[in-house]
Formats: sequence, C-alpha cells, structure tokens
Amino acid sequence: MSNRLIIGEVMFTHLFFFLIGFGLTVIGCTYWVIYLNLMTVGFTLIEYITFSLSRVECLYAIIGFIIMTLAIFLKGGHILDLYI
Repeated sequence: MSNRLIIGEVMFTHLFFFLIGFGLTVIGCTYWVIYLNLMTVGFTLIEYITFSLSRVECLYAIIGFIIMTLAIFLKGGHILDLYI
C-alpha cells in the first residue's frame, strides 16, 4: 500500500508540474502573438525578436516548455511510473 501511495504522489507531482508548464507556455505564446502587432508599426524581425526576448512575459513560454519537458522525461520514483 505504501509503495502505491508513493508512486501516485510522484505521478501527481509530474502532472502538476506539466500543467504549470503548459499554463506558462500558453501565457508566453499569447504575448508573442500580441507583440506581433509591433511588426505592423515598423519593427524589423531582429527588433521584434530582441524586444520579445527582453520581456519577462515572453520568457514564460521558454520557461514553461522547459518545465513541461522536465516533467515528462525525468524519471519518477519507480520503474513503472507513468510518463505523461
């Protein structure tokens, strides 16, 4: 019983971090799309990329993607652990 409880906790921890990473990725990508309007104002592609990478909101997409990747590929507490 104790072993199943530990496996379940690890799975829910992975699921929790996956969902947090997914939420951050959605927020970051949304801001990237919103900031695409700067291209119509006259920003070049290099200026757009530089501006986007300097904004914390856009970095959420990168941070969220890293968290999702770690939640999927890091090994859990048991060999039979479910990978999302």
